[in-house]
Amino acid sequence: MAAYDFDQVIDRRNSNSLKWDVQEGELPMWVADMDFLAAPEIRQALARRVEHGIFGYSIIPDEWYFAYQNWWKRRHKFLIEKQWLMFVTGVVPAISSAVRKLTTPGENILIQTPVYNIFFNSILNNGRNVLESPLKYRDGVYEIDFGDLEEKLADPQTTMMILCNPHNPVGKIWDRETLARIGALCRKHHVIVLSDEIHCDLTAPGKEYIPFASVSEDCRENSITCIAPTKTFNLAGLQTAAIMVPGEALRNKMYRAINTDEVAEPNAFAVQAAVAAFSEGEAWLDALRDYIEENRRFAKRWLEERVSKIRLVDAEAAYLLWLDCRALRGDASDFAAHLRKITGLYVSEGAQYGKCGAEFLRMNIACPRKTLEDGLKRLEEGERKYAAYRNCGR
Repeated sequence: MAAYDFDQVIDRRNSNSLKWDVQEGELPMWVADMDFLAAPEIRQALARRVEHGIFGYSIIPDEWYFAYQNWWKRRHKFLIEKQWLMFVTGVVPAISSAVRKLTTPGENILIQTPVYNIFFNSILNNGRNVLESPLKYRDGVYEIDFGDLEEKLADPQTTMMILCNPHNPVGKIWDRETLARIGALCRKHHVIVLSDEIHCDLTAPGKEYIPFASVSEDCRENSITCIAPTKTFNLAGLQTAAIMVPGEALRNKMYRAINTDEVAEPNAFAVQAAVAAFSEGEAWLDALRDYIEENRRFAKRWLEERVSKIRLVDAEAAYLLWLDCRALRGDASDFAAHLRKITGLYVSEGAQYGKCGAEFLRMNIACPRKTLEDGLKRLEEGERKYAAYRNCGR
């Protein structure tokens, strides 16, 4: 018997779950939220904290720093100095704080689309301009268009780049040479790099991500890195994350930013969850990565054998399928709406991630195999019925 039962189906309805706040009969496979129980070591640590019974204001103890430092040293071969780390309540609050503190309204913040849709919110809601440098998609592979990237970084109005490493939603792990080129270009053009590395531990077995700050002096001294146990260990609701800032000047500005915005104080469970995850969760994570990889292979076979117009983009990280729907007759957003209406399958429209994502869908496969099979059956049915619907000319 496996040490961890990822096949167990947990009923998450009526639990105030954002993901599962859907109609009866609908199957949500959209937001990046796993349908697995958290690692037992984390649940036990939280149970001990609950048993204490008093939930007053919390501090950041040394063990929190050590947990992050030891994890990145052991898993990612990167030595993080204690003073580089600061607690934050989440990656998105940290990104928004950085945007407000380190840029000025009306300036450009560059993102590489298709990319995590909330980046747009952090930029636009704070009065800055989104500057897209679309990734090149050729023969099923995403790459950076460095000519376009440098042209846009060279614009004097561009003051920050938000890097997604690994890249959500396409599941790309950026290699060392690519990251070094980004770092050199941003340093050359005086553009700060904010690297979102929240998916870094969810690489496919045998694959490893490279921390942006580890690559070169240009990368290290001109960057803010957002890291967290939340995606990896399914703890998003506990609001626990960190920023890592090696450069002293940037670090001082970010310290002021997160404290001004009041996103630097932990709740009563944030520290214990992170420490337990990074100190005791390694075996669970390795088992999880194997399970997700099998889910990805299962989905790929299903699509190749039974869904003729939808192609899976190969990925090296995360638990999200990026589905190429360009062969469909029609619009991917229209197809997503059709899927939900006709089959109850709820996936994310690719258009959320930028204009170049408009012909794609994103589907979350961090779920028991039985749930995944249900979702793929609905996708298969939806494609068939959508083709008939389009052929009828509406």
